[in-house]
Amino acid sequence: MKKYDVIVVGAGVSGLLAALTLSKHGKKVLVLEKKRHLGGNCNSYMVEGYQVDTGVHAITHLIEGPLKRLMDNYFDYLPVFEDYGHYYVKTENALVKVPSNLKDFVTFDALPRKDRVLLFQILTKAFTLSSFGIDLSNQSVYDFLPKNLSKDTYDFVDTISTFLSGRSMKETSAQRVLWGSSLLRDSVTQEQFDAMIGRSDPKKLQSAEFIPVSFLQSHLHASLQARMTKAAQPFTSLERLATNDVNSSQGYPRKGLNALLNSILYSLPETVEIKKECEVISILVQNEKISGVEADEIYTSDIVIYTGFATELPKLVKCLPTDYVENLKGIVTSKSLTIWLGLEKELPEFNYIGSEIWFKDFAYWAMPISNYDPSLAPNDKQLIGFSFVIDNKSDDKEIKKAYDTIFRAHPNIEKHIEMHHEQITIPEKAAVTIDGKFADIRTPVLNLYIAGTDTDKRSMGITRAAYSIVELLKILTEDGNLN
Repeated sequence: MKKYDVIVVGAGVSGLLAALTLSKHGKKVLVLEKKRHLGGNCNSYMVEGYQVDTGVHAITHLIEGPLKRLMDNYFDYLPVFEDYGHYYVKTENALVKVPSNLKDFVTFDALPRKDRVLLFQILTKAFTLSSFGIDLSNQSVYDFLPKNLSKDTYDFVDTISTFLSGRSMKETSAQRVLWGSSLLRDSVTQEQFDAMIGRSDPKKLQSAEFIPVSFLQSHLHASLQARMTKAAQPFTSLERLATNDVNSSQGYPRKGLNALLNSILYSLPETVEIKKECEVISILVQNEKISGVEADEIYTSDIVIYTGFATELPKLVKCLPTDYVENLKGIVTSKSLTIWLGLEKELPEFNYIGSEIWFKDFAYWAMPISNYDPSLAPNDKQLIGFSFVIDNKSDDKEIKKAYDTIFRAHPNIEKHIEMHHEQITIPEKAAVTIDGKFADIRTPVLNLYIAGTDTDKRSMGITRAAYSIVELLKILTEDGNLN
């Protein structure tokens, strides 16, 4: 039997970040991954000369958020992030910038003027209540809205709710929309992070080696990199409500999600061992305390970090309390479909940096990612990802419906397609709904912890995974298991 300080089950982005951070605190770490590939949904691969990501991604909270803290404190190599650009609503005739503050609603003519005025009033009310500490998590977006809006406005709000939570506006909380719109923000300053992990000396554990300036092309969105190296200017609540820019701290990694994944892998010290195609059969408990895991052989450890689906944990640990298992069953997920289209040439209708939202009928979120980095597509060609939230009906029917929607929104695109590729994934391990549950990082078993997107409600995707790891480090510190 091999002995480790920590065993991490799962090598998605949460598992790899857990392994990286804990190894930089002096732990000998084993990572066990049942699949052939690392990174989970933080990954890229080639399809007919195009590099596609696992789903369409925007990396949020890059200035003062959790991923920034982890990069500053634990990464040896940093990805370069391009400015994300803007979110747009796609109409039959134009792209209209999505409002990120109340002032923007004045010119948001994708919706009727009367509805914009009503939404302005409702958003102001919700923001004010939240600012005074009133929790809106149990009030649905639908219940918060007036009941005399147009169908287009209901469809638009329902689309925003669906992409923020994976569920309709009747199941999405008003609080979720406020946080998702970045009108309300959470951040993690370096001082807060130092306090979380019990670091008395504000100096970092290990200085991150920034990519040499000579490697960077100055004309490629240098402004985001500059903002990431400075302390964020704090907004008052009133200022953010009036002038907030939702895109100010968002980015897309140059060279795709692989760049972020590789930055994590390159930063792992020799004290981290990764075994792929090695499925964990059971997590071993002795005297109500973790003793190790059983996989291709027995591995012993006093700490296990589980980063798979929390709903699957009872299959690996037989002694969990009944009420705890029942709570895990309350975790709900959503399913997404991403269609990647490789175009034989760059089309004028996709000549923008950012993403577009179509909210008629079958809603989508689309990004022309080769606009951030032309190397993601063959020369003079274009790569675009269209993401849909789908239900549990026939996948083939959902795929056909998605293509029909794309061709309705962009009638000119079909004749230019030379590559198409479909992905069906679960984008996050828990959807943020009114009644949906989340797992606690601590489990009833001593020194068995859970990390990942089913343990934290904040933000989405990779940023939510990073929040989970920051909270994990805090809890390990409290339990005396970090330093």
